[in-house]
Amino acid sequence: MNRETQSAATASTLSDARHLVGTVVRPRWREHQRIGLGYLGIALFALGIGAFLSLLMRVHRVLPALSLPFLGVSRPEDYLAWVTMHGTLMVFFVLTVAPLSGFANLVLPEQLGSRTMALPLVNKVALWLTALALLVLLAAFFVPGGIPIGGWSAYPPLSVLPDAGPGQATGMDLWLLSLAIFCIASTLGAVNLVVTVIRCRCAGMTYERMPLTVWSWLVTSLLTVLAFSVLLAALVMLFCDRHLGTAFFVPSLTWVSGAVQQRVGGGSPLLWLHLFWFFGHPEVYIAILPGMGLVTMLLGTFARRRIIGYRLMIGTTWLIGVLGLLVWGHHMFVAGLNPFAGTAFEVSTMAIALPSTAKVLNWLVILWRSRPKMQTPMLWALGFVSIFVTGGLTGPILAQPALDSYLHNTFFVVGHFHLIMAMAALFGIFAGVAYWFPLMTGRMLSERLGRWHFWWTVFFAYNTFFPMLLTGLSGEPRHYAQLDGLAGVAGALVRSTLPLERHITASAILLATGQLLWVANVIRSWRRGQPATPNSWLSTTMEWAPQDTDLICHRAPCEYGLPSQPADHRAVFADTDESGAPFLPQWATEPTAE
Repeated sequence: MNRETQSAATASTLSDARHLVGTVVRPRWREHQRIGLGYLGIALFALGIGAFLSLLMRVHRVLPALSLPFLGVSRPEDYLAWVTMHGTLMVFFVLTVAPLSGFANLVLPEQLGSRTMALPLVNKVALWLTALALLVLLAAFFVPGGIPIGGWSAYPPLSVLPDAGPGQATGMDLWLLSLAIFCIASTLGAVNLVVTVIRCRCAGMTYERMPLTVWSWLVTSLLTVLAFSVLLAALVMLFCDRHLGTAFFVPSLTWVSGAVQQRVGGGSPLLWLHLFWFFGHPEVYIAILPGMGLVTMLLGTFARRRIIGYRLMIGTTWLIGVLGLLVWGHHMFVAGLNPFAGTAFEVSTMAIALPSTAKVLNWLVILWRSRPKMQTPMLWALGFVSIFVTGGLTGPILAQPALDSYLHNTFFVVGHFHLIMAMAALFGIFAGVAYWFPLMTGRMLSERLGRWHFWWTVFFAYNTFFPMLLTGLSGEPRHYAQLDGLAGVAGALVRSTLPLERHITASAILLATGQLLWVANVIRSWRRGQPATPNSWLSTTMEWAPQDTDLICHRAPCEYGLPSQPADHRAVFADTDESGAPFLPQWATEPTAE
């Protein structure tokens, strides 16, 4: 058989496999995929509650005297309780669970050419512990005193003292117990992912051939083990301070609510700050790194381009992870750090901009003069790049101790945080759902609803969070429950931000409302969506390969050519897309001449 004949035969086989339009591919879900769906269900449930609480907070800031159905007129301590629960739900149960545990369980073994996780029992236990942690946290709504009011960072000494405010007794204990369980669950799940990457790769799947999504899950899992182990220790110490009379985080004398609190030993709240932010800053990368890996792969797939500097992208992922462990101190510039320590954390924080910038430049190089297929997953990937760059440009500002001293307690930090971590990570989650939906359900999401949802979300996301940077620059404090009632110059300054605050609140409500389009799209498409072909996006990674045979990986992903390539060069590719661009999946054997 000559080269042309063999190439045609291979292409015909693949084309037959991907053009089965009209035949619904009904995948049989494996156990780890059902676990992944369970994680995504937990994240979606937490997202719904967290988003609802954020809307309550927004409404209270602009209309503090409004009487809400079933809630009445909200008090400032209600606002603080909503802040605590909103932050905890979104940071832990949405941004940690969905990008790592959810998506990795859905496709990680298949991307490695395997059929199962390395530690299936551990994987199952981690899921159930995560669900238990969420139930324990939500139980705080129903105990005397209600939700704790100390915020999601729970700074001592107020988080140590049960009589420091509403919710600081039983509610705070439930918060501690919930996060302790979550730490154990996340660590178990991360260990399972690391072992799976090391031990479950198919023949030919060398480390250099692993997709960047796998690399990002691997680095994120290692970060999870390190960061959550430290947080678990800090939670246990805080529990001991509350109930066993220790004084890790409490000074010997503390004046709270008109009474003196005495402890033997004399601890320091700064110790909690060090331990919490050693976890807290890597948590940003735990949320965002999986999105970076996925977006890089999507840009290559939909632009039909190879990933330029593949090893460099792997290296930048590791650099971001390692440097992410060394920059926690920039959250403490206003806490009284030694000036030399402040300089060290400033330099390390600026250093992390280098690998992040390298990733952005790589994305731009992939897109340069390409003609990407502007389907829904690609739109979300481009939206991720836009939001990440916008939010990322505000990071170096907060890395300067002098500037951070002014901005630290303003809404500038809230805007930066929500752009770079919350919205960018959510855009990555939407990209992942749109990309892998046909693989998991055998049906396509509606492109029309998907585009409406994307443009609605990106428009109102910018309208919600970008103005926060402006109100923060003007000095609006971020810890105030309402903006009226203050006298003097400070009151006039705070009230001057009210027009933008009303704009932010209206945009936030519309942003949340637009997510109903996504819910409707998922439900409708799952039941009656267009049947999907086996390789719906003409991807090259292993999860799209036929799963009924033992797989061998023959090359790195994103092996795409150009339509204008000479015929003798095009012959080395296994198939072409509808534009004539050749591509070669990881599992396909390369056509060779006899």
